[in-house]
Amino acid sequence: MEEHVIDQSAPPPVQGEEEHPSLALANSAPALPGGHTIDLLGSPAQANQWLTRRGLAPADAGVREMCAAQLRSLREQIRSLFAARADGVPALPAAVAAVNDAMTRVPTAPLLRWDDSTGPYRTAPHPTTAIVDLALATLAADAADLLTSAEAERLTACGSPPCNRFLLRHGRRQWCSTRCGDRARAARAYARRANPR
Repeated sequence: MEEHVIDQSAPPPVQGEEEHPSLALANSAPALPGGHTIDLLGSPAQANQWLTRRGLAPADAGVREMCAAQLRSLREQIRSLFAARADGVPALPAAVAAVNDAMTRVPTAPLLRWDDSTGPYRTAPHPTTAIVDLALATLAADAADLLTSAEAERLTACGSPPCNRFLLRHGRRQWCSTRCGDRARAARAYARRANPR
């Protein structure tokens, strides 16, 4: 049974997250030893903070639960696509459709409004929703770009269970962090001692 932990700091970024915000989104609910998970998008305030740190929303965007839920949903669809690419298996059509939907949902221009006292002006229909829709479109487009680029060959899941993060492999490195690498090496050493040939 997986237990969600909300009030913990994020682990350090993995290889590729700085260049690809979609990779950071996919890794925004890291699994920890002992069946715990940190959800960096667990509340509207956390989602707003996550978007702000990546330049995708202002600090005062006022993200509500509906928008945070959309962000978490896109995270799961992108994770599904990354896993399919890393494992060399076909992607779920629903995941492809979700990314395409996020990329095409953003209005191309703000609407014209008319205030009787100040005159015409342009604005998004609902500013917070427009901010989140633009962030979702940006993240979805980045995921599509990553999946169709030469870098996709380097996309892999961390090789240290129970970690569930993705990274862009650099050299032979198969782990998202030193901590995961140490855990994997310790597990291999234990297995060799427990099962000598």
